[in-house]
Amino acid sequence: MNALRWLAASMLLTATTWTWAQLPAAVDGEPLPSLAPMLEETTPAVVNIATTGRALVAENPLLQDPFFRRFFDLPPEQPRERRTQSLGSGVIVDAEAGYILTNHHVIRRADQIKVTLADGRELAATVVGSDSETDVAVIQVPADNLQALTLADSDNLRVGDFVVAIGNPFGLGQTVTSGIVSALGRSGLRLTSYQDFIQTDASINPGNSGGALVNLRGELVGVNTAILSPAGGNVGIGFAIPTNMARSVMEQLIDHGEVQRGRLGVNAQDLTPDLADAFGLSQRSGVVVTQIESGSAAADAGLETGDIILAVNGRSVQQVSDLRNAIGLLRVGETVTLRIRRDGEVQELAVRIAEPELATLAGERISERLGGAQFSVSEQRVGRESQQRVVIQSVEPGSPAQRAGLRDGDVILSVNRQAVSTLAEFRDRARGQRELLLHVQRGSGALFLVLR
Repeated sequence: MNALRWLAASMLLTATTWTWAQLPAAVDGEPLPSLAPMLEETTPAVVNIATTGRALVAENPLLQDPFFRRFFDLPPEQPRERRTQSLGSGVIVDAEAGYILTNHHVIRRADQIKVTLADGRELAATVVGSDSETDVAVIQVPADNLQALTLADSDNLRVGDFVVAIGNPFGLGQTVTSGIVSALGRSGLRLTSYQDFIQTDASINPGNSGGALVNLRGELVGVNTAILSPAGGNVGIGFAIPTNMARSVMEQLIDHGEVQRGRLGVNAQDLTPDLADAFGLSQRSGVVVTQIESGSAAADAGLETGDIILAVNGRSVQQVSDLRNAIGLLRVGETVTLRIRRDGEVQELAVRIAEPELATLAGERISERLGGAQFSVSEQRVGRESQQRVVIQSVEPGSPAQRAGLRDGDVILSVNRQAVSTLAEFRDRARGQRELLLHVQRGSGALFLVLR
């Protein structure tokens, strides 16, 4: 009888208006099952997102040739831009603060973000933080009579659970589709660096990105992200970021404006049947430590080459992507428990996750005013001594950093009259400032730049 009820519910969700009129209100004296009561509670928390931005226009390669431009007496090359527009979805997760969870690719390089609520209100949003490696972003709108969704524990999901996708496909407006969880822990899709996707057959089409995947209690279990389709349309294979991953990233974006990923300092590979036989192991789960970096957190904790990592904080590790996801979502300074097998014996090691040394830093991770600039550190001679300096590796044409006056090779001496010599100092002193006063060394001269 339960199966018949779900079949009837599925028919209701996909039926036309004419067919709806033919269905009875009850069968054998019992009302037909419906998702409408749950959706009435959840859909006000799902919003439509429209963005506008700018992108560089590719020019004819001949026009980029300096000799060609001189020969035909063409003016100096100027970067050309075009306005871009995109549509997506988002989920209100904190009604009091006005926080909305969405995808990084929905708001990437957006100059303006407009959020439309289910009741028709339009609100301007600002970016709190965005992480390209997980495709998670948090934006904020004025908190005024908002409704938020409760985040479920996505680890409790099972293949076969019923789910509902809510979003804004093709810009049509709020739309609801239903399905089941088709698979869990999907990776290797070349979508993001950290992958642990929920796969579902609920229709997810362009514009659904950032929308809600909810269970039948109306709790958020995932953030709709992508579809797998040769033609760009839905074929029943959609992917969503689990709420546990999205929650971890969201908390760091709210606290720091970025994800401060820790570093274990190991290289590892999957434990194949051949490797297991070579190591004399009967189990086929876990990853093999192949290299440990000197001075890393793993080295300090006593991890050794050849150790088999079985679990991180009690969660089993089946492949290298599991280890990468587990460590990459931990905060710097957090202590993690690794369960390992060494010489046939299982033991546990406590490892304090270290902060990775910054070799390069993208400007947009510090401030939108520095977007398009890539920073690094180099050694420079100052008198008889060698000192570290923050140097601009490159500046994208037409980017906010270039429009602010920054150029390739510039050396950042100070930020708001505070000297900087490392990327960490530069990041900490520039982040969150409404105005940046940069003291810049350019060639043999120096100048001040004000970025508002």
